[in-house]
Amino acid sequence: MSYLEKVTAMYKMIEEGKMMEAFEKYYHKDVVMIEATGDVREGKDKNREFELQFMGSIKDIHGSGTTGITSNEKTGVTMVESWMDTTFQDGSRMKMEEVAVQYWKGDFIIKERFYYNMPGK
Repeated sequence: MSYLEKVTAMYKMIEEGKMMEAFEKYYHKDVVMIEATGDVREGKDKNREFELQFMGSIKDIHGSGTTGITSNEKTGVTMVESWMDTTFQDGSRMKMEEVAVQYWKGDFIIKERFYYNMPGK
């Protein structure tokens, strides 16, 4: 299976509401995630906790999608542009758009970096 096929399958799972299942299937135990703010989270356990907290902050998802996916099969790097329209538990609604760059090690993402605009910036 190519990296493009893997990342496409992963985002299909996410769009089907299977975010944590996709996380468990595709992320390496030593994954490093880097937010647009520069904050770094190391390890699958720490990143799982972050994802669960984020999902707990969401009241409703009004829509989501992927607008672009690409890969460099030689270097094992994929990039995904996606969006999600959410209402948070506090009642605020936001359409979030981001680009995620994934660095693969075999069948798993070992590093992921996110690029997005911060609200109010």
